[in-house]
Amino acid sequence: MNEQRNLLIAIVLSVLILFGFQWLFPKAPPPAPAPEAASASSAPPVPEGTARTDMAPAAAKALSAAETRAEALASSRRIPVRTPKLHGSVATLGARLDDLTLVEHREATDRESPEIVLLSPAGSPHPYYAEFGWVPADGVAKVPGPDTVWQAAPGSDELAPGGKVVLTWDNGEGLRFVRTFSVDENYMFGIEQRVENYGTKPVTLHPYSLISRLGTPHTSGMYILHEGPLGVFDGTLKEFKYDDLKKEGTVREKSVGGWAGITDKYWLTALVPDQKAEVSGRFVHQVRPNGDQYQVDFTGAGLIVAPGASAEAGFHMFAGAKQVDLLDAYGEKMGIDKFAYAIDFGWFWFFTKPFLYLLQMLHSALGNMGLAILALTVLIKLAMFPLANKSYVSMSKMKNLQPEMKKLQERFADDKMRLQQEMMALYKKEKVSPVSGCLPMLVQIPVFFALYKVLFVAIEMRHAPFVGWIHDLSAPDPTTIFNLFGLIPWDANAVLPSFLHLGVWPLIMGVTMWLQQKLNPQPADPVQARMMSFLPIVFTFLLANFAAGLVIYWAWSNTLSILQQWVIMRKVGAKS
Repeated sequence: MNEQRNLLIAIVLSVLILFGFQWLFPKAPPPAPAPEAASASSAPPVPEGTARTDMAPAAAKALSAAETRAEALASSRRIPVRTPKLHGSVATLGARLDDLTLVEHREATDRESPEIVLLSPAGSPHPYYAEFGWVPADGVAKVPGPDTVWQAAPGSDELAPGGKVVLTWDNGEGLRFVRTFSVDENYMFGIEQRVENYGTKPVTLHPYSLISRLGTPHTSGMYILHEGPLGVFDGTLKEFKYDDLKKEGTVREKSVGGWAGITDKYWLTALVPDQKAEVSGRFVHQVRPNGDQYQVDFTGAGLIVAPGASAEAGFHMFAGAKQVDLLDAYGEKMGIDKFAYAIDFGWFWFFTKPFLYLLQMLHSALGNMGLAILALTVLIKLAMFPLANKSYVSMSKMKNLQPEMKKLQERFADDKMRLQQEMMALYKKEKVSPVSGCLPMLVQIPVFFALYKVLFVAIEMRHAPFVGWIHDLSAPDPTTIFNLFGLIPWDANAVLPSFLHLGVWPLIMGVTMWLQQKLNPQPADPVQARMMSFLPIVFTFLLANFAAGLVIYWAWSNTLSILQQWVIMRKVGAKS
């Protein structure tokens, strides 16, 4: 029995270590990008076998170090982007997609707060943009770059769903370039490139697309969540933390189709090439004078454009919120392999993804994500009812055996081996298994991890209110016992370390955990009993800075377990 009890304690402590290390000793956030706002130059990929030239074009425009995002946007002519979910613009200088904000997502729970900024132009404090173009195989042909001023075709006054923006540029040496932008009602852009050769010599050009980000962004610092460059190549997901890419420098991949981009916790920018074409992809880190630059790019096969002929190449680009149903729909409609893997569902994805879809269904039915969590908890409890029922019956019988076990401990206090033999004989006589109570906990570990993942990564949880003081289920309970839950005018959470943010819900969770523990049989070993008695206190502090939705789930789950266990104890005659 001691070995089995030790195993249980080891499992519990493993969970504590995993979450406690992340919360009490989080990774130090990377340094903020330098405040200077300098222009950023992207580096178009150089296909293998092409002439080597300096492929890092000059900066689009030298801008003042004091340039704000608004000033950077105003420095060139722009064509507005307006969709139900996006605001922004396309720059005629360089024909970059470098200005996007998310209509439905704000910086704070206040609906009047600013929209989330996704993309920003070169020259702004945090450049983050997409660029498309051509790389000449001979390194000689004049192609458009970030300094190129494109001309908008008639009618290209706005980019909206169902419409197009057509930009053209002539190199004056026999090549005319046409770039056409389109967008759907969600977050997917289409970029078609065409080159027309009216010269006298054939030219070979490689189409490319890239996403460039200057500065290492602030991340959550959680080991269980990937934030940074990622992509799927030939069906395999590749992920790179920012620090890892700094060490690698450049990582090259080849694939038929696939996708690649940069992900934040809730947002994604991703390039999607032709899913039937062979492409070369890269993840690149470079050190610029004003910060670290991260780049993800694709290069297509060379296209020979004969005199009097033309060639075309197309890309798609996703830029928006990571909604699982939307990513799944794009994956199915466009044949994008594992596109929903942009959401980090974790090891228990076979639980996590169904949980998220079920939460969405319950939210649609109940109108509140907090109520949906409570309803999901009930469904999980019903699914586990047979197993839990058997376990609680066994634990209730174990509780009834506590007086007999104490007598045996007193009788064989000096003979541990005989004590173990007598206790096992007692279990066999009463048909009780001492480990049956551990099974539900073991089963609930992957369920807990999966639900934790859902509440942590799902965009649907962000700024989702519950009732009362909980206005964001993805954030910790904002109250704290150290200012008497708001009665004292002092922002204790701004001063105290995160594990001391003891709000109402973490305390409720701790109480329910303590009550549930009181219903369970106590370990025979006094040392183990004391260790177990401290767990409710430890978990209360541990979950103090967890998402409120997860703490509410745990408190409600404990409450349902207490009710179920109490009823079973009454039936078998166990003493509470």
